[in-house]
Order: sequence, then C-alpha cells, then structure tokens
Amino acid sequence: MSGSRKGGVLVARVMPETEVRVETRHLDGGEAVPNNPDLPVLVLRGALDAGAGPEAVTARLEKSGWGGTWVWGVFEYHHYHPNAHEALAVASGHALLMLGGPEGRTVEVSAGDVLVLPAGTGHCQIEASGDFRVCGAYPPGQEDYGTIQAEEPPDPSVRDRIAAVPLPRTDPVHGGTGPLLDAWGGK
Repeated sequence: MSGSRKGGVLVARVMPETEVRVETRHLDGGEAVPNNPDLPVLVLRGALDAGAGPEAVTARLEKSGWGGTWVWGVFEYHHYHPNAHEALAVASGHALLMLGGPEGRTVEVSAGDVLVLPAGTGHCQIEASGDFRVCGAYPPGQEDYGTIQAEEPPDPSVRDRIAAVPLPRTDPVHGGTGPLLDAWGGK
C-alpha cells in the first residue's frame, strides 16, 4: 500500500485501481462516553464498491478475518462497546452519524464508506435514508461485544477495559495490509 496527502487527508492506494481517502478523528472523552484516549476513529471513504450490497460487503469483512457480522442500521441512541473495536461498512444508502457521544461530532457516510471505531467510541444514528444498511464486524476474539448506553452511569473500570482491548491484526477491508494497520499499528 502506498499513499500521499491531499489537503490534510491521507489518500491510500490499496489496489492499483482504488484510492481510499482515510480520515482520522481523535475524540475526547465525555461524562457519558469515554471514547478511546489512544486510537482515532478511521473513516475510509470509498473503501468498498458502493453497489456491492450487504452480502458482498459481509463476505469481504469475513475474508479479512473480522467476524460476528450483522446487517442492520445504527442504534438511534448514544452507545459504545467497552470490549471490542468495531467496523461499520455502509452497504447501501447514506446516514448522518454522531461519533463521540452527546458532545461528539457528526459524520456523513454513504455506500462504500467504512468506519473503524476503536473500543469505547460513542456512536449514534441521527438520520438515515430509507435504504441505509450497514454491515458490522469485529476482530477475532471480540465478537461477543458488550454495549453500554450513554444514559447508563459509566462503571469506574470501563476505561481499563477499553485500554485492555487488543489491537486488530488485520484491516477489516484489506486483510493483512491497509489503512487500519498503518494508523493503529497492530501486527
């Protein structure tokens, strides 16, 4: 994989015919959502074929070694996973999501985009098109993830649980190479 910077955004060339814009977002913790103090959220723009559909997207995630796959939307309440990193691959439609909890930032996503959320990152669907479908997946050993709603008082040990989540050994889209491994390390 090679890459270059264009206007502060890393453009990663993962295959000769594909350019993926990689956006990183560092999120501060809040009262209700801890976020991840060490790892940024990655937004991989155009990482997948926008017309591939849920079955092909799920197969791609699984081929890259990520499991626990599902197809649905994103909860319309602020929540996070204290014991798992999560990939959200948009299979169809478009949506406006809030990342980082109630004090967080919005991000627009559409078919072909992939979000990689480090453990502890708050996320919530604000609005979505009727055909919005996202495929979720988790690194090996993290498929049995917990979900904590932002309305719940955080357990004092939650930050330690987040810090203990192992880094993924593969990128959810590209397997043994790719933007996630470049941004987070992990091999």
